[in-house]
Amino acid sequence: MRVVKLPHLPSDMTDARPGDLLPDVWYKGKEYKVKRNQVEQHINMKNIVIFGAPGSGKGTQSDRLIEHYGLEHISTGDVLRAEIKRGSELGKTAQQYIDQGQLIPDELMISILASVYDSFGRGHKGVIFDGFPRTIPQAEALKQMLAERGDKVAAMLELDVPEDELMKRLILRGQQSGRADDNEETIKKRLVVYHSQTQPLIEWYKQEGLHHHINGLGELDRIFADICKVVDEI
Repeated sequence: MRVVKLPHLPSDMTDARPGDLLPDVWYKGKEYKVKRNQVEQHINMKNIVIFGAPGSGKGTQSDRLIEHYGLEHISTGDVLRAEIKRGSELGKTAQQYIDQGQLIPDELMISILASVYDSFGRGHKGVIFDGFPRTIPQAEALKQMLAERGDKVAAMLELDVPEDELMKRLILRGQQSGRADDNEETIKKRLVVYHSQTQPLIEWYKQEGLHHHINGLGELDRIFADICKVVDEI
C-alpha cells in the first residue's frame, strides 16, 4: 500500500482537517499509520456520559438519544442484571453489592465497559455511558480507557431531579417491575451513596469543561429538547 508523508499535519490529530488526510499516512516521523476513516470518526464521535441519581431518567433519555442520533448504549445496570440472571460469578458478586446499596468495584466495571465498547468496532457514532462513571476514580479510568483507543468523552449530561421526586419514581418503579432493589430502605442507601461518592463528579467534569446541567423535572419532551441542544453543539 502506498504511503504518503504529509509533514504539515499537526502532531495532535484531533486538530487535523479531514481534507489533510489520505487513506494511510505517516506524519511527523511517527511510526504508525492513521486511517482516514478512523481519524474522522475520532473527530466526530459523540461519547456522552449521562449522569444523575437513581430514578433521574437516565434510561428513558438514553433511549431517545439512541433513536435520534444513532448512538450506541452501555448501561452498567443492564449489563450487571444480565450477569445476575445468568448466574455468573460476576453476577453473584454484583448482587451482593446491589443488595446492600453499594457500588460495584471499579476494576470489575471498567473491564466490562472496555469489552462492550470494543464490541462496537470503530464505525460507531458514539456511545452513551449510562450508570458509569459514579466516582472520580471511575471517571479517570474511563478517560484513560478511551484515550488508549484514541477517543474521549464529548459531554457529561447531568439530569438534576429533587430527592423527594426520586423516591416517588423509584418506589413506583419497584411496584411495577418487581425489582428487589427498588424498596424504600435500599433506595435511601443508594441516595446516600450518590450524594457522598458520586456528586463530586459534577465538579470534576466542570473542571474538564464537559459538564452540562439539565433540569430533569418536567415533561419528557422538554427535557429531551434541552439535551439535544447540548448534543448538537458538541
